[in-house]
Amino acid sequence: MNDESSVTIVDVARLAGVSKTTASDALRGRGRVSPATKVAVDRAADRLGYTPNRSARSLRTATTETIGLHIPEFLIRSEYYMSFVFGVVGEAGASGYDVTMITSGHPPRGGHMPHVDGLVLCDPVAGEPMMEALIHTSLPVVTCEPFPGDAPTAGTVRSDHGSRALELLDHLAASGARRPALFGSTTPSEWKATMQRTYDDWCLEHDVDGVSREVPFASTLDVLRETVAAMLRDEPSIDALVCAADGVAVAVQPAIEAAGHEIGRDFLLGSCVDSTAMRSADPPITAIDTKPRESGAACARLLFDVLAGDADDGAERYVPIELHTRPSTSR
Repeated sequence: MNDESSVTIVDVARLAGVSKTTASDALRGRGRVSPATKVAVDRAADRLGYTPNRSARSLRTATTETIGLHIPEFLIRSEYYMSFVFGVVGEAGASGYDVTMITSGHPPRGGHMPHVDGLVLCDPVAGEPMMEALIHTSLPVVTCEPFPGDAPTAGTVRSDHGSRALELLDHLAASGARRPALFGSTTPSEWKATMQRTYDDWCLEHDVDGVSREVPFASTLDVLRETVAAMLRDEPSIDALVCAADGVAVAVQPAIEAAGHEIGRDFLLGSCVDSTAMRSADPPITAIDTKPRESGAACARLLFDVLAGDADDGAERYVPIELHTRPSTSR
């Protein structure tokens, strides 16, 4: 028999030949699970020595009327993520649910998870210990943007970030930019990979010698500005910059101006995430409105549909986003 602390609901689902959510529903005795499927899941759990965690056992007879929300601690200073939190909390309150914030500091051991009905993971990052632990529980998990790993989820809320980034690059070219560069993040998320892939493909299609740099998400102002200053020194033909992460475009604006450029005149500046800082900058910065509050609310609604059995396993919901052009990209 296996050590039960090392066996997850994903292992049970794989052995039974069903999805993670179906296995979870079968073990809890809820949802639309056929008798034959329940027998197969119970046999798989017995064979592997799997015991549902504390939350799953309580959910056999009752719910907590609480959902868990996890955001990595290094992201809480971002306006995007705080707006996302408000979206989740607002939708949960309207549906009669409480929200428990889950921190990354202490990954659970021995299968003991927060006492909640389900989980929302915002912009999941591969290799982050708490996210990996949460996504392998028996609880239904909804993510904002796909999880960049092989674990299945109950549902995903996503937006077409690639198309909007492509629209931003095309806008820069139409405004006269000949060699836009990308300033990204090292965070291993699906969103980050989409931004880099879109930029690389655009450069290839337009025969542009692309330049991209990356720094950790929580980098200091000095690191951000020094990295951009070095980029402009090393590649003086750069005439536009796309900043991927929230707040970075405003942070590096002084470095661009210190290099002798005038933003909106001889140098164009855009951001893949809009914020109050982008709108109030001088000049205001062109940015993609990623609708974080709407995305948070959509994640909560999808999780509630999953809990009620009103959403298919692996369901996807889309939140439309849009590009706002401003003086930072007009000659």
